[in-house]
Amino acid sequence: MPTPGELVTTFCAEWRTGTPESIAEYFSDDAVYHNIPMEPLAGKPAILEFLRGFIGNFGHIDFDIHHQAEIGAMVLNERTDRFTIGENKVELPVMGSFEVRDGKIVAWRDYFDMAPFTAMAAQQG
Repeated sequence: MPTPGELVTTFCAEWRTGTPESIAEYFSDDAVYHNIPMEPLAGKPAILEFLRGFIGNFGHIDFDIHHQAEIGAMVLNERTDRFTIGENKVELPVMGSFEVRDGKIVAWRDYFDMAPFTAMAAQQG
């Protein structure tokens, strides 16, 4: 079984080429995913539904991990998440917090500023 840090690194890489279903497999059935500016999602079915909509809106998604720390079952990473939609590209600085249990992500919280997404939506007009 991978360490929590190895699991999170592999999970972040999965976003480059994975499907909503392959990404959702990293979560426990009772996981909570919380993009802090928004409401939390509880349970793998809710997370999968979000992933299907979110990934469907973008042509490319890439998580670039700059720094990562692991303490027990907790993993923190500082990343730049890059998204492409049409001709528009967004780079989003993110601080992520992951809790891992039995080889699955049980909690994922991302902290970021929504302004880059708001600006991209305005450009899409």
